[in-house]
Amino acid sequence: MKPLSIRGQELESALRERILILDGAMGTMIQRYKLDESAFRGDRFPNPRVDLKGNNDLLCLTRPDVIKEIHLAYLEGGSDIIETNTFSATSIAQADYHLEDIVYELNKKAAELAKEAVAEFKKKHPERDCYVAGALGPTNRTASLSPDVNNPAYRAVTYQQLVDAYYEQIRGLVDGGVDILLPETTFDTLNLKAAIFAIEKFFDEHPYRLPVMLSVTITDASGRTLSGQTVEAFWYSVRHAKPLSVGINCALGAKEMRPYIEMLSRIADCHISCYPNAGLPNPLSDTGYDETPDMTSALLDEFAGSGLINIVGGCCGTTPDHINAIARKMKQHKPRLVPRIEPATRLSGLEPLIIKPQGGLFYMVGERTNVTGSPRFAKLIKEGNFDAALAIARQQVESGANVIDINFDEGLLDSEACMERFLNLIAAEPDISRVPVMLDSSKWSVLERGLRCVQGKCIVNSISLKEGEEKFVEQARLLQRYGAAVVVMAFDEQGQAASKDEKIRICQRAYRILTEEVGFDPHDIIFDPNVLTVATGMEEHNDYAINFIEAVREIKRTCPGALTSGGISNVSFSFRGNNPVREAIHACFLYHAIRAGLDMGIVNAGMLEVYEEIEPTLREMVEDVLLNRRSDATERLIDYAEKFKDQARTAKDSDKNAWRQLPVRERLAHALVKGIDEHIDADTEEARQQLPRPLDVIEGPLMDGMKIVGGLFGEGKMFLPQVVKAARVMKKAVAYMQPFMEKEK
Repeated sequence: MKPLSIRGQELESALRERILILDGAMGTMIQRYKLDESAFRGDRFPNPRVDLKGNNDLLCLTRPDVIKEIHLAYLEGGSDIIETNTFSATSIAQADYHLEDIVYELNKKAAELAKEAVAEFKKKHPERDCYVAGALGPTNRTASLSPDVNNPAYRAVTYQQLVDAYYEQIRGLVDGGVDILLPETTFDTLNLKAAIFAIEKFFDEHPYRLPVMLSVTITDASGRTLSGQTVEAFWYSVRHAKPLSVGINCALGAKEMRPYIEMLSRIADCHISCYPNAGLPNPLSDTGYDETPDMTSALLDEFAGSGLINIVGGCCGTTPDHINAIARKMKQHKPRLVPRIEPATRLSGLEPLIIKPQGGLFYMVGERTNVTGSPRFAKLIKEGNFDAALAIARQQVESGANVIDINFDEGLLDSEACMERFLNLIAAEPDISRVPVMLDSSKWSVLERGLRCVQGKCIVNSISLKEGEEKFVEQARLLQRYGAAVVVMAFDEQGQAASKDEKIRICQRAYRILTEEVGFDPHDIIFDPNVLTVATGMEEHNDYAINFIEAVREIKRTCPGALTSGGISNVSFSFRGNNPVREAIHACFLYHAIRAGLDMGIVNAGMLEVYEEIEPTLREMVEDVLLNRRSDATERLIDYAEKFKDQARTAKDSDKNAWRQLPVRERLAHALVKGIDEHIDADTEEARQQLPRPLDVIEGPLMDGMKIVGGLFGEGKMFLPQVVKAARVMKKAVAYMQPFMEKEK
């Protein structure tokens, strides 16, 4: 990584000493000048194609005296950092005024004006060090949402258009002399990720880095961005930028903003900025907002006293008087101490997912939205029936998938177009997009198309050393820039690793390259040591399962921080068509692999057997195969499997529902272990009729069932999504009992 600028180093030093003061609203101050259309046109734009009034950024060219005067007022008010008047100075936003061709000039001039103001102020106050932040607004387009309610896959702007627009703006700002880059008022995280990509691209071509401040907007009391992310999910999506600070601005006043600042302060390992509106909008107020300087500063005084902030200022409705009042309050407080955050893999959809490297939990990647693994999904995609395909994704999430794997590698498909369309459609389905996605393809172009559609922090599956180190490093660096975690397959220039030693060697080599040469966060590395098919009848395949399990154990030991994963259904491919046996193989394989340290796996989240529930003889024979415990293991399992193949063909509903004949206590336990909620109300009612008090049902048979679930989970015989399903059944039973308990009171 290139060195930080001298001014950036000075800024970091200042932040260790005190809370720094940002400026307030530019728009609020411009309104006080009551400028007419001619002021916005100036001499430069006598005959515009549309009216220019309201294009505040343009005043840097047509009324620079006004903008400089506002900068000086904020510096006099106590600001340590002033922002350039460039909130809408991208080609995308300026297109509304047909002024795309002046964007570089506009940003350069805005930066020069702010620097001139700082220099002029410095002459009067030589003891004050002040900085200029180049403001990058969110644009007036959103990359994650469709403006057309009838076409949720449509986007009014592309990721690349955003990158190009931001790059041009950054070039002008830096050439004009800014000290900091500040993408702010983020309502769509994908827009901000494009800005980060453009920033990193610029730094590649620049001799040094500038500090980067990031700021998001929480739109209402839901605590989410306009594009649906929680504060925590947002942070995990952008933390790859390694910013000087992250914060929240606009939309809310300080009172409403506090819980989200508190959350961000707890989870972010960088400085925290906060610049709220002056309360709620009020058209009768001089500033257009409710709060006076004393009111806003009193609220922010409490933030500082609670150790929540490092940089503070104001947004809409705030003035130099507000900033002066805030600055005086902040002098009494020490800056927030940047916390040390526990290392973990942090992913996000609309909501966060944290995976600890030694957590002992297993996370499921739903496999059914994959054209190579699901004939039904492939058929729907080929037919263009994306709505029905979305239902499969939804079913995977409802069945407990923590991540969904998405793959369109099929010769007859336009894989890039399918990936983009499906991801855009998912973004409009919060019950699906709440979980992170795994972009799965053997084609880099498909993976990159997917990366440009996902606002959360996703996983890319996969890269490898198959094409050599140069290509591997190039792709890894791009993944860093996109902010993705990555699955690394155990392939190298010689091919796929099958033996334990080869799996370990390749993964260790990849780990060294990624962490030492590329600077990849080890917690963003997920090794897949290749799950290969057993019971093929070929002797050399007999150790495939145990080789994977033992390789996982050694990779976890020697590659600290990295996770392990695998495509679990591969192991049972010899028994395709015999689902009972395949499910037993998967459950047994996972039982042993998880104990060795397997963190996640690509599975059908809706079809996992509970290890303890597998028919004992079948379980023993499956483990003989997986662990290669006897030379005739394959032949014995093939013969025994025929029994289950016939059962699978002839099974009747009466067989599946045999558990309904059990006593009610056992039925409730079975429903909890299996995650079946179909009969839970009726069974809970029957238990209520048998016991003296409604609470006895919860504390008795329901809790007994959950104890069984807890015991199986603790022994590694149930997996997290199965426990989640059990919890849903329990919740439904308790909800049924609630009115009876209320009545008893």
